[in-house]
Amino acid sequence: MKVSTLAFGATALALAVGAGFVAAQQPQQPQGPQPFFVGNRLGLPIIPAAEGAFNAMSSNVKVYGAIYSAESCSYDPVRNLIVVPNRSVTQDVQTNNGWVSLINHDGSVHTARWIGVQTPGAQRANLTPPLVLNEPSGSDIANGMFYVSDRDGGTSPGDPLVAVIRWFNMTTGAPAGEVRVPRSTGFNDIEVADDGTIYATQTGTGGQTPDPTSWQVWKITKDGTASIWIQGAPLRQPNGIAFDQQGNIVVINIGNNEVLTFSPAGQLTKTETAVQAGNDGLVIMPDGTKYVSSVLNGGVSRIRPGRPAELIAQNIPTPASMCYDAGANQLVIPMNANNALAFIPLN
Repeated sequence: MKVSTLAFGATALALAVGAGFVAAQQPQQPQGPQPFFVGNRLGLPIIPAAEGAFNAMSSNVKVYGAIYSAESCSYDPVRNLIVVPNRSVTQDVQTNNGWVSLINHDGSVHTARWIGVQTPGAQRANLTPPLVLNEPSGSDIANGMFYVSDRDGGTSPGDPLVAVIRWFNMTTGAPAGEVRVPRSTGFNDIEVADDGTIYATQTGTGGQTPDPTSWQVWKITKDGTASIWIQGAPLRQPNGIAFDQQGNIVVINIGNNEVLTFSPAGQLTKTETAVQAGNDGLVIMPDGTKYVSSVLNGGVSRIRPGRPAELIAQNIPTPASMCYDAGANQLVIPMNANNALAFIPLN
């Protein structure tokens, strides 16, 4: 996500996609005038390779559109619908222009704009309560609320980014609270406990000059007190986060293929590995099976307890922070700047 000193993982990825997309997935395009070309069908690479190489997306993956730059989703068991926050454009283009869509199991649109049907500006500012939803990223449903990791600032080079967790009433959609964390420039994924405690990943920097101190998991208590819960190794650009059935906190890294399980006290208790590195999405089933999506390499790993990881789907363009649709027994995966959702039935 957008990168300043501390990267907002998936936004930076979305911006990279808009600029031409992840160098590791396809060759750099030559500079200067080029013949017109169109993109490949769904698979990898997205931009046609010079030598014509192409790998089609798995046949068990179905994709539907109607969302915009979504990074995560959550399943609403009351409505029996998929809730998708749309990031829209960055703050330097348009402030307060995010919205939330409701999607049916088959990918068709139930409500195109549930939260955020009002246009930015006076329509949103004049609501009671006012609506602010800038660039929502990670999401979770807990305690009758829809939580999103958002951020303020970034409207100009001199306007600092500030991480914000916002939540909305799942019955009315109305804003119900927020916590600003000025010490962070932006969170990626979030997970919310029954007592209201929020765990949030800050992906931080990678590349040639990584800063391990920027790899963080934050803990925000119900009273709004925010603190760094884990920092540095074994984190390596942490991205997805979820609870397992024992109440442990599981974190996946975009910087490697590790799946890290921490106790509530913050002690590392288990390290597993996905098939691919570059991971973003994490779903944990009641039987302990974990599904991990690689936003960089396009695959979905299944990690069953005590068994090696296996790839159940591959060549999905930018599969981000997925959710489990219990009403249809399927994984739903936002595809970042591809402006679509991927659906994988679990048999």
